[in-house]
Amino acid sequence: MTTAPAIELRTFTTLDHVRSDLIDVYAEVRAPLLHLPNYAVTAFGERLDRHGGEPGFSAVLAYADGHPVGYAYGNTIENGDRYWQRTTPEPAAKYTEHPTVALKEIGVSPAWRGTGTARRIHDTLLAARQEPYVTLMVNPAAGDGKVHGLYRSWGYEDIGQSQPSPASPVLTVMIRATH
Repeated sequence: MTTAPAIELRTFTTLDHVRSDLIDVYAEVRAPLLHLPNYAVTAFGERLDRHGGEPGFSAVLAYADGHPVGYAYGNTIENGDRYWQRTTPEPAAKYTEHPTVALKEIGVSPAWRGTGTARRIHDTLLAARQEPYVTLMVNPAAGDGKVHGLYRSWGYEDIGQSQPSPASPVLTVMIRATH
């Protein structure tokens, strides 16, 4: 049996002291896509600042030898949030009638993919959450569909589509119970 790589998971509830690490690891994770306007580091920084100021923000970063190698962050969304307004078809009321965790970003450096690190980050982020559901958006073409399949293996199911911005591709909206 293989043991999990030696990483340290750290949880943050503000961007103070972690913003630069988030941007650094994002740039490494998304390197092949940084030439696309929606994936540019500056666009990510703007989204990060907006998300970091929203209710219920939390982030988990994975560190190996003091270097960030993966991350996830999310925040709480309520019924009527623009996240739900852009989702078609309209999600079932059971998903929107209570606050929900929106997993806004998750990524792991290429050298750490396939090690279980992403799942550990994901599960650590959700462990402290009280919301009954977690939702995320995924580009169905990412990794030739492998990323979408990975989320399905984690218990997520498709509930609709969304295009968060004109520069964004049409994404699949997925949801599952938090615990």
